[in-house]
Amino acid sequence: MQDEERIIVGLDIGTTKICAVVGEVSRGEINIIGVGSHPSVGLRKGAVINIESTVESIKKAVADAELMAGCEISSVYVGIAGGHIKGFNSHGIIAIKGREITEHDVERVVEAASAVAIPLDRETIHTIPQEFIVDDQEAIQNPVGMTGVRLETKIHIVTGAVASARNIIKCCNKAGLAVCDIVLESLASGEAVLTPEEKELGCALADIGGGTTDLALFKGNNIKHIFELTLGGHNLTNDISIGLRTPLAEAEVIKIEHGTCLPESIKRGETIEVPGVGGRGVNKLSRDILAEILEPRVEEMFTILKREIYSNGLENAFPSGIVLTGGSSLLPGMSEIVESVFSVPVRVGEPVAIEGLKDVVKNPAFATGVGLVVFGTRDSTGNKLGGSEDRLFSKLIKRMKQWFKDVI
Repeated sequence: MQDEERIIVGLDIGTTKICAVVGEVSRGEINIIGVGSHPSVGLRKGAVINIESTVESIKKAVADAELMAGCEISSVYVGIAGGHIKGFNSHGIIAIKGREITEHDVERVVEAASAVAIPLDRETIHTIPQEFIVDDQEAIQNPVGMTGVRLETKIHIVTGAVASARNIIKCCNKAGLAVCDIVLESLASGEAVLTPEEKELGCALADIGGGTTDLALFKGNNIKHIFELTLGGHNLTNDISIGLRTPLAEAEVIKIEHGTCLPESIKRGETIEVPGVGGRGVNKLSRDILAEILEPRVEEMFTILKREIYSNGLENAFPSGIVLTGGSSLLPGMSEIVESVFSVPVRVGEPVAIEGLKDVVKNPAFATGVGLVVFGTRDSTGNKLGGSEDRLFSKLIKRMKQWFKDVI
């Protein structure tokens, strides 16, 4: 890749598919010039369980993207998700002694807030400043140039398992790719599908993938809370497979072609053909049975997310509603179920504010891939993370400074 072209590639390594999105940045606009997707083999619930299979899937997805974009891909921004991802808030304070606050002071106070004990098997992925406080004045986004005695900050720290991150980097390296950065997938999806108004007022983003559902609460242009639920579209497929006694591959086809969460949307007498297991014949069943299988599972998933939000006292943190994204959000009737669980407006989010092949990626399934490209446009250094012996997340302060600049 030639740096002057500012080609940025996002690699979404999901449980059901691996997607590579190639973007070209020109005059502040992101033009999508290539997309490659391939079924994912070797992952479970967002974590790598078979490196060789994952490497082959990555290679095929990247090759398709290279063919469409007409360029060679050598480095990527890669997403990370899974049940090992945890987030928590922290607070830091430093003395200013009545002088003018500089960017160095901002770095120092964030370092102070980041000085928390993290287990040896975990590593910091993101450190996101939420607000700054100068003396008793709160909700400051840019304290540089202000004068005060004391500078405080509230930050959100996202951590992940070192082993999971190393495995993702190792798979990319084996596929001939350098990793520019590792990005939380729900954060990337938010960059692609949320409007500035939603981020400011407060909204909840639910990225429903194959193996996980990633929840992120945004308010005041910052993330307030994250949660990883290890349930997703694959669980819906598995429920259909068991309930209808059909192979998983056939269950996936049935879910995509006939699935719905709303019994009232099914016409009376509608039937579906269900292939049997082990060469057994095809059965004709009422389509109502699909809604009976899918509705309680979807309701269960979002009831768990509601419990997580309410248990952290965040029930009033998303007045603009909930945005669903990810491939599984396309299931008919899901928005209505979520709306009934939370009693707030719900919409399905697609990537926005992009040009080029926007019709190709105007789909919730590409939200994370496009979001990784958007995130990559903010990375001014282009540093790469090499092999598994390198320090995984060495750009903590650089990331913090970029987040700080974005909210100014």
